[in-house]
Amino acid sequence: MEIFDISQTLEEGIAVWPGDPEFRRNPVLRIDEGESSNVSAIHFGTHTGTHIDAPLHVDSTGQDAAGISLHRCIGPARVLSIPAEKCIRAADLVSLAWRGVERVLFRTKTGGLPESSFGRYFVYLDEDAAEFIAEHGILLVGTDAPSVDSFDSIELHSHKALLRNGIVVVENLRLGNVPPGDYSLVCLPLKIAGADGSPARAILFRD
Repeated sequence: MEIFDISQTLEEGIAVWPGDPEFRRNPVLRIDEGESSNVSAIHFGTHTGTHIDAPLHVDSTGQDAAGISLHRCIGPARVLSIPAEKCIRAADLVSLAWRGVERVLFRTKTGGLPESSFGRYFVYLDEDAAEFIAEHGILLVGTDAPSVDSFDSIELHSHKALLRNGIVVVENLRLGNVPPGDYSLVCLPLKIAGADGSPARAILFRD
């Protein structure tokens, strides 16, 4: 079996959305200080690294991370390499084969940008592309960008178009070493009550 870990490593210095908490891991107990085990405390935002957005992220009455439908997060997925320069539009998707596709992961030029700084110019999902995806009954949308909306978006139209249709949104995937094609996906959020999102460990695999 071929397995691809498409998650970002959570570590000190990981790039976060401007204004979000920085990732911190602090030792609480240490064996080398005479304790019986090592224990750490971690502090980070709900949208740090590879993460899933809950509907609560853009709707105060929406479902939290603990209530995300897990069957949407596990199953067949297609990785598409999209050569868009600025954003993915419906026109980029209409000519592609969508029959039988349940989950889609977008591999873009964003994956080649440095991770040391938070790029403003990642490839985002245009609202008409989000509507196109919703119309095709897709269960989950993933991207290697830090957001499905543009950096300066205030209305977050693409988030809302996807989440109001029950589509799971996964951001900050690492798809650079994954050839386009069909896989099985496992991408699970932490079961955090009241959370608007959750870091996730995401893998793709195929025989």
